Amino acid sequence: MRDVRAFAVLLLSWGLGPSACDEHRDDKGPAASSASPPAASGAPAGSASESESESAAARAASPSESAAARAANASESAAAPSASGSPSESAHAGEPPLACPPDMALVLGAFCPVSSQPCLEKPKVLGGPGHLPCQRYAEARCLSKTRTAMRYCMDRYEWPNQKGELPRTLTSWPEAARFCVSAGKRLCTADEFTFACEGESMRAHVYGNERSAEICNADRPYIARTYDYEPWDACHKKPACKAELARLDQRLPAGAKPECVSEHGVFDLNGNVNEWVVRTDQKSPHRSGLKGGWWGPVRNRCRPMTTFHLEGDYGYEQGFRCCKAAG
Repeated sequence: MRDVRAFAVLLLSWGLGPSACDEHRDDKGPAASSASPPAASGAPAGSASESESESAAARAASPSESAAARAANASESAAAPSASGSPSESAHAGEPPLACPPDMALVLGAFCPVSSQPCLEKPKVLGGPGHLPCQRYAEARCLSKTRTAMRYCMDRYEWPNQKGELPRTLTSWPEAARFCVSAGKRLCTADEFTFACEGESMRAHVYGNERSAEICNADRPYIARTYDYEPWDACHKKPACKAELARLDQRLPAGAKPECVSEHGVFDLNGNVNEWVVRTDQKSPHRSGLKGGWWGPVRNRCRPMTTFHLEGDYGYEQGFRCCKAAG
């Protein structure tokens, strides 16, 4: 009996007693959930955990990173199964599952409200409607004293948020807002759109600082409008309106340009269709803004916003996508 007791004491001294064995056996139980919770969406700048900030910064696309690499990373983020077998909502390892619905991407990081990004190279051809102001931009510099912590969900595609579907246009700002509410979401704010597009590195375009007519559906020939359109549903009931829309239409199905994607897995943030956003610093009827550009030879950058369209306006190139708070 004395030999048995001595052996038991020896096991305990090696850390192999019953408590150690139980902890090893239950390492997938409650002990695995002891990590600190993610920062709340309303947290001030710099309040996110160091692991979140470092992970978001590491995921931000560098100027030298290829669009193909970002597309591959985004595809893995969208398709990779989580530990529970459900689709992963984010490439961020510290985020809990189901932070966003499967049709939305988690956008996470630190947003610079005011930045400077001079043009390094002008395009060779200028002039005509929507002429291109710059071919290549310098690295952006943040002018704000602090950055704003961002954490929210964004539709992966333009409405109706279905890969392979043509995005809806001829939709006013209030109608777009109602569609989002009907889906349990809301229109994105201007800052949310900007950050999802440019990331922490403040890219000029979703794919980098040098303009491309191939990566996104952009810089297509401008076709003059000759018809006063009606809203989407009414236009599709009138042959003349529908035919004129088809004459001008250069949309592509959502996700048709696989390299036109952010590091968070959001597609077509530049080009294809203009997207309604909420200007949170304005009152009705000036709360409406348009961001991202469309298929024509227009700005097609992350930060600029068209502000002269009132909330009741609608156009053949105007669409939208939705956002919501992350879980």
